[in-house]
Amino acid sequence: MSDRPNERGRRNSRCKGAGVKMEQFQAALDPRKQELLEARFLGAKVSAGEILIETQRAHQFRTMSAGSQIQMAPQTTVNTGQPLHNQDSNMSTGSSHSDKEIDALTPEKSAAMRGSTVGPGNALVPPSGATPTIAVPERKRKRKGEEGVGGGGGGGGKQRHNTSDKNIREYFSKHPSSSPVRHTGAKSPSPQGANYPMYPPSPSQILSSGAEFFRQRPHSSVRQIQTELTCQRIQELETQASSDLELRNSRIEELTRSNEDLKHQVQAQSKVIDQHKSHINKCIEVVKKLLNEKSTIEKKEARQRCMQNRLRLGQFVTQRVGATFQENWTDGYAFQELTRRQEEITAEKEEIDRQKKLLLKKRRSEPSNSEGGGRGKRTSSVSAPTTPQPQPLHNGTDAPTFLKPDPLPSMTWQEYYEADEILKLRQSALKKEDADLQLEMEKLERERNLHIRELKRIHNEDQSRFSQHPVLSERLLCGRYLLLMLLGKGGFSEVHKAFDLREQRYTACKVHQLNKDWKEDKKANYIKHALREYNIHKALDHPRIVKLYDVFEIDGNSFCTVLEYCNGHDLDFYLKQHKTIPEREARSIVMQVVSALKYLNEIKPPVIHYDLKPGNILLTEGNVCGEIKITDFGLSKVMDEENYNPDHGMDLTSQGAGTYWYLPPECFVVGKNPPKISSKVDVWSVGVIFYQCLYGKKPFGHNQSQATILEENTILKATEVQFANKPTVSNEAKSFIRACLAYRKEERIDVFGLARHEYLQPPMPKPRGAGAPAAAAAAAPAFNAALFGAGSSS
Repeated sequence: MSDRPNERGRRNSRCKGAGVKMEQFQAALDPRKQELLEARFLGAKVSAGEILIETQRAHQFRTMSAGSQIQMAPQTTVNTGQPLHNQDSNMSTGSSHSDKEIDALTPEKSAAMRGSTVGPGNALVPPSGATPTIAVPERKRKRKGEEGVGGGGGGGGKQRHNTSDKNIREYFSKHPSSSPVRHTGAKSPSPQGANYPMYPPSPSQILSSGAEFFRQRPHSSVRQIQTELTCQRIQELETQASSDLELRNSRIEELTRSNEDLKHQVQAQSKVIDQHKSHINKCIEVVKKLLNEKSTIEKKEARQRCMQNRLRLGQFVTQRVGATFQENWTDGYAFQELTRRQEEITAEKEEIDRQKKLLLKKRRSEPSNSEGGGRGKRTSSVSAPTTPQPQPLHNGTDAPTFLKPDPLPSMTWQEYYEADEILKLRQSALKKEDADLQLEMEKLERERNLHIRELKRIHNEDQSRFSQHPVLSERLLCGRYLLLMLLGKGGFSEVHKAFDLREQRYTACKVHQLNKDWKEDKKANYIKHALREYNIHKALDHPRIVKLYDVFEIDGNSFCTVLEYCNGHDLDFYLKQHKTIPEREARSIVMQVVSALKYLNEIKPPVIHYDLKPGNILLTEGNVCGEIKITDFGLSKVMDEENYNPDHGMDLTSQGAGTYWYLPPECFVVGKNPPKISSKVDVWSVGVIFYQCLYGKKPFGHNQSQATILEENTILKATEVQFANKPTVSNEAKSFIRACLAYRKEERIDVFGLARHEYLQPPMPKPRGAGAPAAAAAAAPAFNAALFGAGSSS
């Protein structure tokens, strides 16, 4: 019992000494360190900047410390006879013996353990006479789910005692600690008291106390590492690091300046671009204004010209037929005058024929005498005319029943010859005048056809909703295609001449207008058909095929396809105007068409046009001496691998469509299965077009309607083509047409064979040498002479 009071007294004295030392320790702390300690004890989270500052200070301490881990300050010595924590400590058993978390040593704690002091500016001053060592505390990894409440490390899964409402000074006054070094998992200084000697300990005490310290603290093991870096090497590294840092900073400044320069350049270029854009927009506005003015002037001139031609060439007059009104064509005064003149010529011809017959009768009424006697009698009768004898009177009973007509006046041979020659000359003059009138009539008819076409165009243009020069485009805010004038109108589409404001070129805009009364399935079928044509046409790129530029939607019931513009009429209109084309010009047209067909069969997958006709061949120059372009791929067929078989062809799914005069017989075969077609359909069309150009009529079904052709099976009966005698056509051209119009498709030539046909090949060059004439005659095809002769004669 006497030992216990003594023991208690020793504890109290130790606690008093520890309290004095702790108060001195607290006074040595600066406010920043004190806040960090409060944050650690109260469970508050330290910011990343604060942790970085503390880490830098710890690194600075490691490089500058000269003390050993064992040679610590007296604060690290503990009383080995006392347990680590007594009953007065606020540390729980779980926290004191927890191995779940080991806190890193702060620079202050490391300084306290090594006996270093904190100098001004928080610089650590190692004790004198110490060797440089680096203390690296070993830390164990935290396991998930075992972190203490409030960011602290609680031990053994027990909840920490909440001390967040206590001040750090109050805690130190109540529980003085022997050392600021925390044990494993502890969040507060150890409450264990200790006696601190006022003089440095001896080496033996240091060793014994250090060994005891490490025996009592197995969890906070420290590893010592000695560096081989010298001060000179460290200075070199620092110098190199500073130079690298300067280079990096200079590079950063240089890049910053270049970046600023580039920004200024970008801003300047942006201003220039904006200026160019505004300039381009102004130019576009001026172009639009000029085009609108030009189109307006052209429209006025066209209407004035039509008004003038209405009186000269004719016009449509509305007439009442029964209970309805009907527009009938009435010819103008030019046709009426020509018709009157032709009637006069016809009357004169009839009068000449009557006089010739009368003259012939006078000639036959002369007596048939000998040549000399006859001449003598005529001469005597002319020289001495006889006096008329008085006729005897009769009572009427003996009068003859019929009176004999007076004899025709007699004519000499010279008089007859003169009269007959005059009549022949008059007849020849009338014939020549009639031919001139016929040529003038044909010219007027061509003008009338153009006039009628222009009247219809103007009428359709006035009825169109795009007559006020709108600007169409896929984007409503940015117009692109300026519509200028209507070129033509079909069943459900209008073709307008337009100007592309972006590409600065003329185009042809085909506006597809759907009927509002159509059902949705019919609209969908029409749109599907148009998109199919677009998908086929947009991939084609050949100089003999019209290019497709764009397609876009206008509204819910209309869309537009943009095509290449050709300034001229089609071949069908030209044939209606001129009836026939010379063989040389027709051959040029066929050569260009075959070139386009060869391209369509060379691409993958090949394409069948299926609707090749004069109306789909455009004359770019307006005449047959220039280039041509093929258009309208609405009925074209794609010969892909799924639908096309090279041996048999592909099924004709659209039987009944197309233009019957230009389709081959296999397209009209009716049976259980659809007929098989191939690219030879276009070969047949080429033969029909060539025949029509040469002879002015179609080889089969001319002057027949499509319904009649279908009813009478005209094309199915077209087994052989017949050629007229006039105009004169070369035998090579006839052979070419026969090859194209072979009845059986197996015997018909294909597109590639058509391109290699001798009729379309260039003439062979004349060889040089002694036997040049004979070799040239043998090498050059005979059809060239016939071709050029036929062309010149025509």
